[in-house]
Amino acid sequence: MADKPVIGLVVPHAQDITPPEGPIMYPDVTFIPHRTGVASLTPEGYDAAVDKVIPAAENLASRGVDAVMVVGTSLTFYRGPEFHEQLLEKLRAATGLPVSTMSQAIVDGLREVGAKRLAVSTAYSKVVNDKLAELLVFHGFEVGALESFGITQFGSGASAKSEADIIDLSVKADEQADGADAILISCGGLRTLNVAKPLEDLRGKPVVSSTPAAFWAAMRLVGQSGRVSGYGRMLENTGAPAG
Repeated sequence: MADKPVIGLVVPHAQDITPPEGPIMYPDVTFIPHRTGVASLTPEGYDAAVDKVIPAAENLASRGVDAVMVVGTSLTFYRGPEFHEQLLEKLRAATGLPVSTMSQAIVDGLREVGAKRLAVSTAYSKVVNDKLAELLVFHGFEVGALESFGITQFGSGASAKSEADIIDLSVKADEQADGADAILISCGGLRTLNVAKPLEDLRGKPVVSSTPAAFWAAMRLVGQSGRVSGYGRMLENTGAPAG
């Protein structure tokens, strides 16, 4: 694999936008985005985009990327964990490349930090939160408590939440999750890159969040560790990828 990989991103936006965390975390990597157009953080809003995921990945593969990451946690878990597993299989078959999703990335990140019982904070409404809990239980985690902002608007709804807002919500979840050994923050629209370390310092346990986990997992698809300093334990202490 080249020292400077090219990673394709299937993104939930209506435009070809690379989330800013990727170039900040890995400035020597080329990211190529391809849009799908999620309409809202609701099942109906995801329906507008989900059938575009595989064609978007195929387009990226045709452009010579080394791997494909599907950005948008809820976009890939909202139809349940079995659908997510099938989507991964279809993506691999369609592209012939290493592929993953933001949903798989948070699972991988939680396993990396040894998490079992979780305090969860999200951007979502109840119907989406229920599907996230289903995904986590499917992969062997306990959900000790879940707190959310209740957002259904795509884009500006989540991005309007400040780092302090996200920390406060996560602390609330952790206070209610008796015995939680990790904190999960789910939603790629929440700006969490600079949240993990202060939250870890405050609560004394590792934090995994959607977008940093997705870019970390994307680096591991191309054989790199994804290790980067200053953004919390998952990124700081990560081991080499399997295989």
